[in-house]
Amino acid sequence: MPSQLPITLLTGVDESVRGSVAADLLSVAGQAVLVEYDVSGLAGGSVVRIARTTGGVIDREVIRMGHPCVSCAMRGSLVPLLVSIAATEKYSAAIVSIPGAGDTQALAEEIARDAGDELRVDAVLTVLDTATFATDVSGEDLIQDRGIPTAAEDGRAIAEVLVRHVEYSNAVILSKPDDVVEGLANALNPQASVRPAARAAELFGVRLHDPDAAEAWVEPGSISAPLQTDERVQTLVWQSDRPFHPERLYDVLEDLVAGSVRGKGTVWLATQPHARLGWDSFGTNIALGVLGPWLADLPVERWSEVGQTHQARSALEWHPEHGDRASYLSITGIDLDRRELARVLDGCVLRAGESADKLTDPFAPYLEGSSAA
Repeated sequence: MPSQLPITLLTGVDESVRGSVAADLLSVAGQAVLVEYDVSGLAGGSVVRIARTTGGVIDREVIRMGHPCVSCAMRGSLVPLLVSIAATEKYSAAIVSIPGAGDTQALAEEIARDAGDELRVDAVLTVLDTATFATDVSGEDLIQDRGIPTAAEDGRAIAEVLVRHVEYSNAVILSKPDDVVEGLANALNPQASVRPAARAAELFGVRLHDPDAAEAWVEPGSISAPLQTDERVQTLVWQSDRPFHPERLYDVLEDLVAGSVRGKGTVWLATQPHARLGWDSFGTNIALGVLGPWLADLPVERWSEVGQTHQARSALEWHPEHGDRASYLSITGIDLDRRELARVLDGCVLRAGESADKLTDPFAPYLEGSSAA
């Protein structure tokens, strides 16, 4: 059986910085192919895909879409191209430069699912522009505000796009050395290697990607408990075995995310006893959604329906009265006052003597599938 073609996925919202790193990787890759996308015509419904080697262009195709979406242009068309490149047995590897709005995780999973015999993702690399990263991940600007080509209905914050890139990556490449940005990258993804662009080529040919580990790391509802690598970058890890009072939590949401970069975890709301809620915040943008039932509400034979990370945590912290019901959050930011954040969160839990029976739930209208919606 022919060996699998190694694939390196390269992502980042800054086109020039990502393009420079892609060129550096190709220059040391020997007989490799670089696949790039020109998305300047996305609004008009077309994307140009170009495959080239150090010797020149070997394939060029205009992809036309009824729905102008970066991920749509790549989904279903990239894998056949990579398989055809592998089939020639002329090339040693492929590098795919993914446009800023593309979904790296979805592409990695598509490659593994649809062409696991022919292709293998060796590394997922994220390129960061250190001049703008700290500001972008702490703010509220949307991807549309930055002029990054994407679908018209794409309402994601630029902070979410950047953070998700970092969280799914095996290595983070900085346009220039920067202690704060490096500290943020380490906090967002302690498993990723961080290095400057001048050393990016060292990563080529190194097998870094483990699909199962990557899936577990980005599991909804999971938290991050990183080692502190920069004194300005702080992470609060907080938990409680008492449910949140919905109104008190709702009233301080803006205070909790002010100045933060990333918040995530699982929420137990007093008025939603059967809904395990997920907390996701990116900069000042925050969302709570229903992840599914608690293990305590499921027969053991259905526990596989709940993520492995949550199952493992529950096994260690199972409460004799309410099982896996608990809230646990991690909030990361620059110069965060962790003590004050913890004080605010502590003040939001249901107090002794308070009952959930008559509480108003301001979250209910926004939680599709919740018990109180």
